Amino acid sequence: MTITIKTAADIEGMRIAGRLASEVLDYLTPHIVPGITTDAIDKLAHDYMVEVQQCIPAPLNYAPPGYAPFPKSICTSINQQICHGIPSDRQLKNGDIVNVDITTIKDGWHGDTSRMFVVGEGSIAAKRLCQMTYDAMWRGIVKVKPGARLGDIGHSIQTFAENNGFSVVREFCGHGIGRKFHEDPQVLHYGRPDTLELLVPGMVFTIEPMVNAGRREIREAGDGWTIVTRDRSLSAQWEHTVLVTETGYEVLTVSAGSPAIPQFVRETATA
Repeated sequence: MTITIKTAADIEGMRIAGRLASEVLDYLTPHIVPGITTDAIDKLAHDYMVEVQQCIPAPLNYAPPGYAPFPKSICTSINQQICHGIPSDRQLKNGDIVNVDITTIKDGWHGDTSRMFVVGEGSIAAKRLCQMTYDAMWRGIVKVKPGARLGDIGHSIQTFAENNGFSVVREFCGHGIGRKFHEDPQVLHYGRPDTLELLVPGMVFTIEPMVNAGRREIREAGDGWTIVTRDRSLSAQWEHTVLVTETGYEVLTVSAGSPAIPQFVRETATA
């Protein structure tokens, strides 16, 4: 395993890429309403990234080994879709939940983030799943500091999610990021504390738990990309790109429209 440690100049580049990715989500937020297609969301995002931000949408034509090139500029995963949903002519309906996953490339650096959106009036159960998944991501983020280990992050996420009656997808994980879309290390969203790689300043990786309302088992849809829950239960995901600092962590994928940080995080910071 080769984990790249970012320099101060590298980190500044990643802050810019991360902010831009988050600002795409800010831009899309008012458009995610009943009746819009995910293709239309993709076009809005693509044009904003290319024409306004003058950056590159990383997913477009991305082709890891064994995969056909991804045909769109963003991922949109609806309801029981866990991740890697391909935008299409499907219209969003009142009550749907959708994850919108953005990765920008600016000056060679990647910024990777995603948010959940409740379309129109969502059910109490759907809104609870989205909120608890957001909190689960932050339960992992607050574990990031020099001397901690990756297992601490996964254990905190898994424990919180399962204690609230949900399950955590095992087959997909967070990842190192920098000049490459996916670098070492893999960041599992489950596990045991005080295991796996030691965190040191300058490491940058994503934390992006996928949490299911039902069982954790998955299957691949027929398009070769989209992953869905085997039991067709709802699934939610949030994602931030996180830097290990000298004293703790810095979230790189934030912008003016980012959702509020959970109260327990603010309490931890002032404790």
